[in-house]
Amino acid sequence: MINQHPKRSDEPVWWGLFGAGGTWFAMISPVTILVLGVLAPLGILDADAFSYDRVADFAGSFIGGIFVILTLALPMWHGMHRLHHGMHDLKIHTGSLVKFLCYAIAFAITVLGVVFVFMI
Repeated sequence: MINQHPKRSDEPVWWGLFGAGGTWFAMISPVTILVLGVLAPLGILDADAFSYDRVADFAGSFIGGIFVILTLALPMWHGMHRLHHGMHDLKIHTGSLVKFLCYAIAFAITVLGVVFVFMI
């Protein structure tokens, strides 16, 4: 017999953030690391393009702020979800407390990212 009133799960929300974070980390983060961590320090890109004032103006704009928040938050949600399910896969059953802690850490990083952007 099919259960007509199944218990609702919160997993689709966490899997959605996990997928978005994994996609961001796989596609956007390598380009960001290449530009900011390799090309700019080697002088391949114009040094004036990465002056403090221009970078602060970019991070303070709407698009730049969203970029900074997503760069901080989405990979953290991905990592915390992976940690939570990785522990389960390793037969370390910690219950709801560690699940709450994992997602609380990701939420805290998201909030800190938003605060950081609004302080610019």
